[in-house]
Amino acid sequence: MSATEIHRTIDALWRIESARLIAGLARIVRDVGRAEELAQDALVAALEQWPASGVPENPGAWLMAAAKYRAIDSVRRDKRLERKHEELGREFEARQEAAVPDLDSKIDGDIGDDLLRLVFTACHPVLSTEARAALTLRLLGGLTTDEIARAFLVPEPTIAQRIVRAKRTLADKQVPFEVPRAKELAARLSSVLEVIYLVFNEGYTATAGEDWMRPALCDEALRLGRILEGLMPHEPEVHGLAGLMEIQASRSRARVGPSGDPILLLEQNRVLWDQLLIRRGFAALARVEQLTASPGPYALQAAIAACHARANTPEATDWPRIAALYEALAEVIPSPVVELNRAVAVAMAFGPAAGLELADALTTEPSLANYHLLPSVRGDLLFKLKRFNDARQEFERAASLTRNVRERDLLLARARDCQGASPTVA
Repeated sequence: MSATEIHRTIDALWRIESARLIAGLARIVRDVGRAEELAQDALVAALEQWPASGVPENPGAWLMAAAKYRAIDSVRRDKRLERKHEELGREFEARQEAAVPDLDSKIDGDIGDDLLRLVFTACHPVLSTEARAALTLRLLGGLTTDEIARAFLVPEPTIAQRIVRAKRTLADKQVPFEVPRAKELAARLSSVLEVIYLVFNEGYTATAGEDWMRPALCDEALRLGRILEGLMPHEPEVHGLAGLMEIQASRSRARVGPSGDPILLLEQNRVLWDQLLIRRGFAALARVEQLTASPGPYALQAAIAACHARANTPEATDWPRIAALYEALAEVIPSPVVELNRAVAVAMAFGPAAGLELADALTTEPSLANYHLLPSVRGDLLFKLKRFNDARQEFERAASLTRNVRERDLLLARARDCQGASPTVA
């Protein structure tokens, strides 16, 4: 194997093994930043040694062993410094040795538990949402700072600063490397799910830039969701989020045209929907039903997505059920955005006038003042009611608010359609 091939192998291996390495090391050193440094030291050792010695038979175990010995040396060195600086007596020294048990066995614990601890640490609410997303992609996804920056369309130094500050905050706040206790679990799990879905949504419908989708982010969020399903099999909302992402991701090939233009849901070629992902989504929803009679917000959104997935044509969609599910979702998480989605479903089920009445009620909502989808929805409903001038104004307003180039072009095209259809335009 050539040196170039070995380097490619190491890069691929890092993507697969980095989260496992960092999780295992963080359990020893109790600091995710330091754990990442130790894991990268092992990676450097592989880059130095493998081109000469060849890739070992079990490269993941080699990296873990190399990182483990560095962690052990680091912890023991710290303990020696503590004893030297504080000039501890024999009795206290014995207590210190007892407090640091067999480190060789400590690293070889349940890696599933370690990964779960790492997930909850990286997504700790002491960090901002942006910092949680960046740190999660770095520690659990193995993405480079440059890759994360390109994914979110921000400068690389910005992402680097977020990650450095996040790790420093975790250390300064002495955030424990542990799975939260039962009374804290629900709130902390909500933070974890929020981060994963944020990553997915940024990939599914990019908020800015020239691409309608960024599939790499969707794939990473799906991978994290599946890992979390395996680590927390008795949490309904974990399966709810996984099911939601699986079903939404099933439409990816149908959402973008040959030139990269967006294709809206009702215009998509459903033959292109990925049936394997749909089946995975249905299976996740079935697990939710087995675990609870009161589905949470992610499970309810997954049930809405499932209604679309079951319909072979747009006309076959069960819009009354979707409207009812949005009503249930609004009771669980009251939100103007949920109400806007309910307006769309009501319009499809009971006519555009009924939907427009609900959408119009949201025009005074401060949180939606600059939300481009509100005028976009109103424009669509006004167009269906043949109020073409009003519809054109709404589409143009929506286009002025979005930061995504593809979406802006789509909205302006719809505005032009209004101009052509309007009998009042010369």
